[in-house]
Amino acid sequence: MMAQRLTAKTQTCGLESRALQRKQSRAHHRTVCTAASRNDESTPSMGQKAFAAAAATLIAATPLSAVANEFDLLANGTPSSYIVDDASVLNRATRGSLGDELKKLEEKTGYRVEIATVRKLEFESDAFAFGDKLVSKWFPGQNNRGLLLVVTSAKDGALTGDKEFMNAIGDDLIDSVVGENVSILTEEEKYNEAVTSSVQRVVAKLTGEQDPGAPVRVEKVRKRTYKTKKETEAKKDATSTIVLTLLLISFVVPMLQYFGYTNQD
Repeated sequence: MMAQRLTAKTQTCGLESRALQRKQSRAHHRTVCTAASRNDESTPSMGQKAFAAAAATLIAATPLSAVANEFDLLANGTPSSYIVDDASVLNRATRGSLGDELKKLEEKTGYRVEIATVRKLEFESDAFAFGDKLVSKWFPGQNNRGLLLVVTSAKDGALTGDKEFMNAIGDDLIDSVVGENVSILTEEEKYNEAVTSSVQRVVAKLTGEQDPGAPVRVEKVRKRTYKTKKETEAKKDATSTIVLTLLLISFVVPMLQYFGYTNQD
């Protein structure tokens, strides 16, 4: 029991630490994005040209398997659908139902939420930072745009968007979706459920409906495959008693039989 409590406490501390890191990361990226938007000009700056050249060099020098994880998403324009399953973890039924649900959400509220999955992030370790880049790339100058990003290898993700979307969703829901829906279900390899349950919570928030809530982490109780010292000693005592009893019987019974035969004679 003590070991289970320590394990649960460690997992709770880990989730709180990751939630704090996500909040700090979001605050940092909001500051950077705000400063960048104030300094944007119609003509590209020297820094932007240098970044573009560096990106082109990395694309040319990077193996195809790595490029497919990040740069293919950044290189493409605004997706025509609501789902970009680069990691190929969503089945056809899930993609269909989510597409219909997100289309209804946009028609009803004006909020467009995009879903993107990638296997891993090669050049941007922070999921929120990469998510902000996708939002800026896919929806430049647009409002009410959001993104749910799932990184399958890291069992992590991000829920981000423009200022209006972030204010409408709120930090509490963002932390809960990423720290519970995405984290818990991807650890169990339930990617379809992770994305579906996350979208349902986002839709409920934007439409004013009741939050269906986060999944519950199921603690796996490890059963002992070995015996304790007390159990071993108890079994040893019982075995010794049985052996001694059998030995006693093997000696006493023949002797009694022998004396019985001799007395008859």
